[in-house]
Amino acid sequence: MNISLLEPLGVSEDMIEALARPIREMGHNFTYYDNKTTDISELIKRSSAQDVVMIANNKYPAEVVNASEDLKMLAVAFTGIDHVGLSACKERGVMVCNCAGYSDICVSEQVIGMAISLYRCFSACDDSVRRGGTSYGLTGQEIRGKRVGIIGCGHIGLMTARLFLAFGATVVAYARHERDEVKALGIKYVSLDELLSTSDIISLHTPNNASTKGMIGKNEIAKMKKSAIFINCARGPIVDNAALADALNEEKIAAAAIDVFDTEPPLDADYPLLNAKNTLLTPHVAFLTKEAMVRRAEIEFDNVVAFLKGKPENVCTL
Repeated sequence: MNISLLEPLGVSEDMIEALARPIREMGHNFTYYDNKTTDISELIKRSSAQDVVMIANNKYPAEVVNASEDLKMLAVAFTGIDHVGLSACKERGVMVCNCAGYSDICVSEQVIGMAISLYRCFSACDDSVRRGGTSYGLTGQEIRGKRVGIIGCGHIGLMTARLFLAFGATVVAYARHERDEVKALGIKYVSLDELLSTSDIISLHTPNNASTKGMIGKNEIAKMKKSAIFINCARGPIVDNAALADALNEEKIAAAAIDVFDTEPPLDADYPLLNAKNTLLTPHVAFLTKEAMVRRAEIEFDNVVAFLKGKPENVCTL
């Protein structure tokens, strides 16, 4: 079979070559592109005559899927697969495998870091020191004793809950499907309304799909406590970010930390959250650590090898 990796994975070329060795030893062809492209015609060209295509978070739309007549398997080096033309994959019978689990640690650590940064006013503290100021007006808060609401308690949500518990917080969860692992930690499942109206910290961890897009809108934000902080390291389209910006500017909630947006950064100068009060913004980096990039690359290649052996792993339901 012909296998192509269409974009870099954040690891060295030496590692890519080492991970590709088993594929070549099985008698298959492997091609690696060391530059990323968003050009549809170039994506189609790179995918031509390929049985397996490997990508990361680069968009791979239906147009490319349909033009890739030999495509049998799409390996996605990411947890979310909403950047892929899934309907076309389903119609064409193309298997999609993701790298679930690679970013559990780094994303949950980012959430904790954002919560601490907001509670301890790190940005304002840094600015005060640089301006020759003092600690006046910079009294912080502690996570211990706070009520944390986790929306979506899959792998990353559960890891995030564990970390908040370690800080001494009380954790509640909302999810469409309850998990025994969550209950075993003493975490109570509650309705979304109860979570929103009673939590001091709200952290979002759901995938972006037809049922979750826009699930945190103006009405949901209005239910949050005035003292609440909202953190989104999941997907941007799940939240009405214009409504969130309005709530922040009107001081209806205390603060927000956002790593994901409706589009990938750079953001337009008039993007609502850029001018919102009490916000901490990061350019979609929660998944981006050296350790996670290694885990991701290893899982990506393991998925391809498993598919070639006829025993596919991490197969996504389309």
